[in-house]
This record gives sequence, structure tokens and C-alpha cells, in this order.
Amino acid sequence: MALFGTNGVRGIANKELTPEIALDLARSLGTLLRERKGAAPKIIIGSDTRISGQMLQNAAVSGLLSCGAAVTDIGIVPTPALQYYIKQHPDADAGIVITASHNPREYNGIKMIAGDGIEFSKDDEKAIEAIYFSKKFYTADWSETGCLLRDENCNEEYIAGILEATDRKAIEKRLFKVVTDTGNGAGSLTLPDLMSRLGCRVLSIGAQPDGKFPWRNPEPLPEALTEMSAVIRHSNADLGIAHDGDADRAVFMDENGDFIDEEVMLAAIEKYVLQKEKGPVVTTVATSRRFTDIAEDAQVQIYYTPVGSVDVGRKMAEVNAVYGGEGNGGMIFARHQTCRDGAMAAAVVLEFLAKSGMKASELKKTVPDYCNEKTKIKLQNSDAGKAMAEISEKMVRDKKEIGYQSAETIDGLKLHFKNGWLLIRPSGTEPIIRIAAEAKSKEEAEKYVKIGRKYVEEAK
Repeated sequence: MALFGTNGVRGIANKELTPEIALDLARSLGTLLRERKGAAPKIIIGSDTRISGQMLQNAAVSGLLSCGAAVTDIGIVPTPALQYYIKQHPDADAGIVITASHNPREYNGIKMIAGDGIEFSKDDEKAIEAIYFSKKFYTADWSETGCLLRDENCNEEYIAGILEATDRKAIEKRLFKVVTDTGNGAGSLTLPDLMSRLGCRVLSIGAQPDGKFPWRNPEPLPEALTEMSAVIRHSNADLGIAHDGDADRAVFMDENGDFIDEEVMLAAIEKYVLQKEKGPVVTTVATSRRFTDIAEDAQVQIYYTPVGSVDVGRKMAEVNAVYGGEGNGGMIFARHQTCRDGAMAAAVVLEFLAKSGMKASELKKTVPDYCNEKTKIKLQNSDAGKAMAEISEKMVRDKKEIGYQSAETIDGLKLHFKNGWLLIRPSGTEPIIRIAAEAKSKEEAEKYVKIGRKYVEEAK
């Protein structure tokens, strides 16, 4: 049985993810680090705004203290802020973020961060799982139980780091008017402030931290951002920026209040980064061909990983990449830190617009044109692995009938057609199968999705 999904351990709070699970996961982490270090580890812990966060965080802290760990509670912070804090405090051995990122209100999760500020590798997650299921936890003597400290300066350090890594003067000269929608999540404590300090006139929506997410669900989908779109149009703003629950992702709307495709934005910023610094780039098998085309034009090496910022970040560190990310609003800038970072993405987008003199609506003209279609199908049972195995077997068997040229299994099943591709993969965070396709025409992409849906429906 696997506890960790694409990005941490997640489930419905107090039902699928209980304080008991948080306690034992933290004890497992503390035990692993104690074995490796040979001494009490130092661990940073924080959370997003979800109302179940305090419950799970307290349980996790108890587990860490029972292992003798020194714990620093940094409060409510964006996930990349905690990662930056670890990077800036090299004496920290690891971190825990209590967050379910973009998942609906009722979910929560536990994400573990290694001492380099990047999420734990899959191998380390398996090591933690092994201790969790064995229940062989290190238990400190009464005289060596851990200590709990608090530091409320994390968000300020994080904002200062972004300002230092960005051409602040270029942005300030443009006097951008920006609308932010932080959805009552952790980014409410950082994004409006960052925009203001970059010289922007800021109109904020949902900037009051509220773990019930009364404004919208944490995932910043276009249909959830209608209010931001209206405010942009009525205020003549230059750009709209929205976060997910833990603010490691950022999505954008242009000056007309129209949603900018995340794949377009990922590729446009890739092109901008590679104009400034040449080097390898990393993305997932689910990313648009736009990303590949730009890397090839720039004559830099491109690496592909399974879906998930863990794999992208780890690969970037391995190959010394300058940029990476996923087509879901998750951009990674090595010059700042090797993890998905929504606020840094917002600052770099503004920097690009400031230096190019372009409007946000013109970004799509800077990258190749492809049509992407995505959907997801909820499983009747939670065994996504079994469903995926059945889907793959049938689609490989029906290669001639389907008409694809080749297949790869880096993550799920990706079929390459003459004019595009189709990817079917199980979600690592929910009991669903995701279907994504891309082609030069919308009709062709829809055709591929229809093929995928047929096989998933038969297996679910």
C-alpha cells in the first residue's frame, strides 16, 4: 500500500487523513532522520489556511517531539515560502507542510520537504512509508524529548528573496495595475504585499485567510475566477493573478479578463528565461509540445519526468536546469529555488511584460500554437492502478485500430499520433483518471480525448 501520491499524503480531513496518521507519519520522518543524522533532527513545520490544519499540525508536532526533534513552527505560509526558509537555514534537516494544495475544501495533506528545500524523493518517501507500516519508531528518553520554537518571519524572508531575484526597477517603472485572487489561501499573506512592493497598484480578492474557502474552491480554474475577470475589465487592470490553496502555483488573466492558458504561459516564460540564461529545462510528459519546440529552438537539452513537481524539481537539481515546470501554473526558477513557486512566477511574468513592453494578451503570440484538451473521470472504486493496467493493456492491444505510432510509459500511458498525442494517467491525489491530448487542431485533440474516454469508461 502506498501512502504518498503525486505530491504528499492527502485525504478528506479527519476521515481519510486523521491526527493518528499525521502523528505516525511525523514519527516516521523523525525516525528516518534520526537514523541518518545520528542525532536529533531539526524540522520546520507550517501550514496553509485549511481549518483542519491546526489539528493535523499539532499531531505532527507531537510525533516529531517524541523522536527528540527540534521543531520550528513558522505558522501559515505558502509551501514555497517554507521551502525557501529551509534553503536559507541550512541547519534545518527537513520540513513538513500541512496542505492539500489545490484539492477541495474538505481535503488536507502532509507534504515533506528535504533539507535542500525540494520535496522528498520517491525513494525517501518509500523509506518513510516502510517505517510507518512497521511502527518501529524512535522514541526519545523523557530527558531528550524535543523542543518547539516559533518564527514568524518566514513570509517576510520569502518576499525579500523574490524581490532580490527579480528586476524590481523594471517592474516599478511600468506602474502595473494588478488584480490578485488568493482564494483565502496562504498566498493571501504574501502575494498582495509582494505586488505592492513591486510598485503595482493592487486590487485584491479573497485576501482574508479563511480555511473554509468561502470565495471559491482552492483550485484556480477559469470558471472559479469570474469575479477576478470582472474586476480586471471594470478597473482596466493590466493583469490578473490567482493562486491555489498553498500558493505554489499561479495562473493568469490578461487585460481583457481572459484566462491565459497555463501551457502558453509556461512556454512563454521558458522562452524568456532561455533568452537570459541558456541551460537544460525540465518538464513532464503531460506538458504541451510548445515547451519542447522552444527548447529545441534554443538548442538546450530537455528532460521529461512523470507528472508532479517532486519529479521535476529533483530532475532539475540533478541536471542543473535553469527552468522547469508543469502546464498547471507550476513554474520553477532555479535562480530563486528549485521548487514550484507561485509568487516568483507572478514576479517573473511582470518582469517579462515590463521589459518586453507587451500586453498580457500578446503572450500567446510568442509561442507555437497547439490545441489542448483535458478531462478527468472519477473512478467507481479507488484502485486507479488496476484500472490503469486494464486501460494500458487494451490500448496496446488495439494499436492498429486506434492508429497511434508509438507509446511510452513514463507516467501512465502516452500515445503519439502523427498529428499529436494522448496521455492517460491516474491522479496521484484523487480517485480519478486524467485524460489529456494535444494536436494542431481542436477537432483532432477532441478526437484523441474521445478515444481515451472510451477506454477509461470501460475500465472504471
